[in-house]
Amino acid sequence: MTAATVDLTPYGGVEPDEAWAEEVRKLARERDAVLLAHNYQAPAIQDIADHTGDSLALSRIAAASDASTIVFCGVHFMAETAKILSPEKTVLIPDARAGCSLADSITGAQLREWKAQHPGAVVVSYVNTTAEVKAETDICCTSSNAVDVVASIPADREVLFCPDQFLGAHVKRKTGRENMHIWAGECHVHAGINGPELAERAAANPDADLFIHPECGCATSALYLAGEGAVPADKVKILSTGDMVHEARATKAKSVLVATEIGMLHQLRKAAPGIDFRAVNDRASCAYMKMITPAALLRALREGADEVHVDPETAARARASVQRMIEIGQPGGGE
Repeated sequence: MTAATVDLTPYGGVEPDEAWAEEVRKLARERDAVLLAHNYQAPAIQDIADHTGDSLALSRIAAASDASTIVFCGVHFMAETAKILSPEKTVLIPDARAGCSLADSITGAQLREWKAQHPGAVVVSYVNTTAEVKAETDICCTSSNAVDVVASIPADREVLFCPDQFLGAHVKRKTGRENMHIWAGECHVHAGINGPELAERAAANPDADLFIHPECGCATSALYLAGEGAVPADKVKILSTGDMVHEARATKAKSVLVATEIGMLHQLRKAAPGIDFRAVNDRASCAYMKMITPAALLRALREGADEVHVDPETAARARASVQRMIEIGQPGGGE
């Protein structure tokens, strides 16, 4: 799914006013639907949702919900994960064209080939992957528990970690594991938040905490700055999106520089309205996430579009890799 082959013009023409909100709520009731919104969605979509959070937390909420329909305002792999965990429910994504550069950076066929090159290795896949990749995976992980998942694997077993190279580097650094191979994938938005940019913003805001998502290209730079004393080590926090919300409520800082997709700022400001949250890169906006527009959400509820399907056998295998992750410990924030 690329811009070269798919028209990615978002559905438009609808303002998120009170009349829109009333219709969304009415249609959701009629469809027996729970509305889920990822932290990177536009503020109007976050505010209309029944639940806002990271993708795994939302999928687990959906599985526990009595609603027969899940409307997942996020990108496609997230809706797939909800379907994997709730196979008996109808799952809708307001625009099925909303893909993910990170999830698309490895296919099931590529993972099978990689596994063939390393027989006996344990495959650890980030939750930000397609159902097909999860089905080829031994244990899934989130950005919160990736270190614990890898540490749980016997030291003499090779580990294949995919697809995010920056999260993989973070895990390898924390575990000190030498027999860990890392796939060279990335989220184009997070990869674009670079070290020099972070250093410049941190120097201009010396009292600010740094909330850094481990998918960011600047995560290593943040730790380097702390190691060199350019930034106090206790101000550098490598966090998943879910953990950022918890840390926002706990921090004593007056200002926080945030290195992740800018939609996250809305939830952080709601969680801690007295803190000045600013983006390290205010251009770090995911066009795929922003395809879930007010018009797209109305379309999903009016027409039952776009329904997400996962082959039952693929879903069963993928579900097993997610379940193994949960058995290792509390997954925390999803991504």
